[in-house]
Amino acid sequence: MSRLIIEASTPLCLLQDAGRFGVRHLGVTQGGALDWVSMSWANWLLDNALDAPVVEVTLGGLTLQAEDYCLLALAGADLGAFVDERAISPGRSFILQKGQRLRFTQPFNGARAYLAAPGGFDAQAVLGSCATVVREALGGVDGVGKALAEGGQLAYSGTGGAMKVLASPDLQSGASLDLIIGAQIGQFSGQSLFDAFNSEWALDSRADRMGMRLLGTPLQYQGPSLISEGIPLGAIQVPPDGQPIVLLNDRQTIGGYPRLGALTPLSLARLAQCLPGEKVRLAPVVQEAAHRQHIKFLQRFSRPL
Repeated sequence: MSRLIIEASTPLCLLQDAGRFGVRHLGVTQGGALDWVSMSWANWLLDNALDAPVVEVTLGGLTLQAEDYCLLALAGADLGAFVDERAISPGRSFILQKGQRLRFTQPFNGARAYLAAPGGFDAQAVLGSCATVVREALGGVDGVGKALAEGGQLAYSGTGGAMKVLASPDLQSGASLDLIIGAQIGQFSGQSLFDAFNSEWALDSRADRMGMRLLGTPLQYQGPSLISEGIPLGAIQVPPDGQPIVLLNDRQTIGGYPRLGALTPLSLARLAQCLPGEKVRLAPVVQEAAHRQHIKFLQRFSRPL
């Protein structure tokens, strides 16, 4: 077993995996890595299962010291990572010798980096997952939903293999986000539909793992009141103020606001790397085309780069 001591952390540094499934009927949300693509690449670099537990580092602020020889991998955002005084870029596996420190300082490109270890970091599974959901006190290293904290430890039991580097660790962020049209789309005004897909939306600073608010021309819903229904990952709800909210992994399980639709999984991964103030556009897409695109992308993990 290899161990890392947590010397500094923030409430935004969390242990995550693909999330908790089959439990929403209990009122338990999904959780899991916001940028599932970067999580998958970090695990791919170590020949792990793509959903093995990783550390999600948001905006930096994490410092780890190796208690043993450690093989690790980093993917996702460039958060100014250093091994001691040597800068390390995402998209590669690397070694921490005993006593060396890994520091994440500040975001230079993107918002979230993912740190993987051989076989995944050790954690207690709760309802089939170790994904940390602080609000529900589920997951994490100890199973009670706590963020990584100073003085804590991370451990892993895998052995790892050859060192790898991604040929093109292109961070997918912002720009155009594909939206699968929802059932209430026809009950927004014509002008609102034009604005929704032909205007830029700015990411509000009011954003967390539950959702991100988009700021722009208010949208006008003209339909009847709705009965609360299940909320899928990536759903875009429009509350009475007309400013859309993209619901993310730690979202509530039901909601009654009208929906434009839901972002595709690939678009959600891109959105997870956007910082407040960045501009995005919504692009309508049919479900069949989105599914083909998703399957094609997943094939990248099954071939060497």
